[in-house]
Amino acid sequence: QVQLVESGGGLVEPGGSLRLSCAASTSIFSFTVMAWYRQVPVQQRELVAAIRANGLTHYSDFVEGRATISRSRDKNTVDLQMNNLKPDDTAVYYCIAEAGYEYWGQGTQVTVSS
Repeated sequence: QVQLVESGGGLVEPGGSLRLSCAASTSIFSFTVMAWYRQVPVQQRELVAAIRANGLTHYSDFVEGRATISRSRDKNTVDLQMNNLKPDDTAVYYCIAEAGYEYWGQGTQVTVSS
């Protein structure tokens, strides 16, 4: 069974940066898509960024220009670098991987507050 473990969340001041990392129990290159979603209480999960097996990336409008999704072959991780963080970015961030089935991590909390 595939396991995804997120790390890198925490408390950051507005304007700050965080790098989230998603470690997979199997090769990240075995998935058709890997992505980061986020969720705040009483709202639906929303896509933040995604990267396809061929390396193509997609970003939601609310992080365009502030986020970079990347893959590390050595670490077998998919990372999300987020800059110029805003209070509205406060959420639990989830890593997902698709390979005929969706696998989800347990999430990491990101809090943007002064």
